[in-house]
Amino acid sequence: MTARVVNSRPSSARTDLDVPAKSIPALVDWPLKEARLGQPKLSGPGKDGDPLIVLTEAALQRYGLPVALTDEEKLAGRIPEGHKVIKQLARADWKLTKRGFGPWARIYRPAQGSERNCVQLCIPSWNALDSRHWGEAAQLPAAELARLLGVYASRVMTPRGSTAVTGLELMTALHPPTYAVRDEATGGFRKADSKNPGSLGEHPVDCAPCEAPDGHPLLNDLPRFHVRGPAEKLLEEAYDWARPLTDDECMRRNLVGIDVNMAFAAGANGLIVGLGEPTHVKQPVFDPKLPGSWLVDLSHVDLARVKVAKDKWTDLDAGLLPSPFTPKGERPEGPAWYATPTVAYAVELGYDVAPLEAYVRYDNGRYLDAWYNRLRDAYLATMADLGVDADLTPADFLAAMDGYKDRDPELAIVVSAIKATVKGSLGKLRERPRGEGWKPGQPWRALSRPTWRPDIRAAVISRTRINLHRKIVKHAAFTGHYPVAILSDCVVYASNGPSPLDFLPYREGKPLPGGFKLGINPGLVKHEGTQTVLWGEEVRERFNAPELNLARYIKDGTVTDVDNGE
Repeated sequence: MTARVVNSRPSSARTDLDVPAKSIPALVDWPLKEARLGQPKLSGPGKDGDPLIVLTEAALQRYGLPVALTDEEKLAGRIPEGHKVIKQLARADWKLTKRGFGPWARIYRPAQGSERNCVQLCIPSWNALDSRHWGEAAQLPAAELARLLGVYASRVMTPRGSTAVTGLELMTALHPPTYAVRDEATGGFRKADSKNPGSLGEHPVDCAPCEAPDGHPLLNDLPRFHVRGPAEKLLEEAYDWARPLTDDECMRRNLVGIDVNMAFAAGANGLIVGLGEPTHVKQPVFDPKLPGSWLVDLSHVDLARVKVAKDKWTDLDAGLLPSPFTPKGERPEGPAWYATPTVAYAVELGYDVAPLEAYVRYDNGRYLDAWYNRLRDAYLATMADLGVDADLTPADFLAAMDGYKDRDPELAIVVSAIKATVKGSLGKLRERPRGEGWKPGQPWRALSRPTWRPDIRAAVISRTRINLHRKIVKHAAFTGHYPVAILSDCVVYASNGPSPLDFLPYREGKPLPGGFKLGINPGLVKHEGTQTVLWGEEVRERFNAPELNLARYIKDGTVTDVDNGE
């Protein structure tokens, strides 16, 4: 059998190699002993990346594996333990991880010293490459698929499962939990007794009760069917907000959507997050540099009068703005739990805060910086290959973005996978139970990971939402124009023209300081879509929904049914 091999070092090329292996155990041996495949470690104390083998349908047939999973196997996410291939692996002293032999099978032998014995299998016909993130990758010929995965592996890392799993693995690879120290007794090396500085360590830590999702063991003392309110539960989520158009906005021709590039990655950049367990503090003095969750009343913050620049108060139309403190844009009514960036923004707007209590993390650092830099560089390099450079003028940028996916569909899939790696891995920081016979109050599998950190997820989302609100306020203060809808990282404005350049205030090619700027870098914006104001009013009238979130449909204008936002 001939294998299409991708060595995941950026400078290497794709090659064809003959694979003599006649069984899965022999195939697992081949990249470790003969082909010497893999990826160099991403961090000094880390480990080299494991080889990845993608099994085509022809390879599955050759090695006695099913081309497709049955419905029962799909539900289980694996083939049965009694399958002959699994027995072959056991006889050869190979082991499988707890997820078994599924679409992303991980096959290993316990490490001997620094030598690793582990190989990852990817099986596209078993839905390893989810079409939501990988597009049509699973249907590509072997050569094209090898190129696509090779680019992703060299710029992000060798896939270790779904894009979400790979994103978490990237965090760990860049900040390994342990490091080696010289053993004076033997002259060799051993694992250090303390965790690697800047990492999350080897062991999970409990979240604060307010950070725990419903059903978490920390909440066992709550009455059955109790619904926690804002004063009991941290709710840092992305925006889903809309309002009716004003008479003036109805007189304009278009609704134009702009979308923040890699918004959640940009929100993670430079963010200080907790590395260890929380400390409960009563009546704390707020510290914007201290990550944590704060119980504080922000209902007194009035968007009608805020500080947009340092010590300069500005009057705004608060009725046309969402609150920065709630995902639905509603003004808070009393004390609620917030992540540090949200409370810091209230202070930035010119208002005093007096937290009632907090769960803060004194062991902290910029854990996500390296993760952000790696994904940013991967995104920018791939977009540059597609003809969208970081130094284009606004007009040239809009022109370059028009139809960029058609220039190289395979690289366009890589872009999609990079974006999914960002969002998916942040979601897995607060992964919920996935079947497993779980019942409320019982621990679930994800809780055993050091990377199960709902506080980090909340901080990133908080900062991302605040970054967006800050730009909206700057834009409103300078232009008098307000958004009509916001969905996560997409903002819709009423405009006389169809282009973002028709309402974004550029002077001599320079954008409004602190406002929206067109460009491909994370945190800058691109054109999401344009529809007419008549379209928006007709859609809302058709569904009898004056506040239907038009940002959800602005891209292509297709509205099949009223979406509840789930």
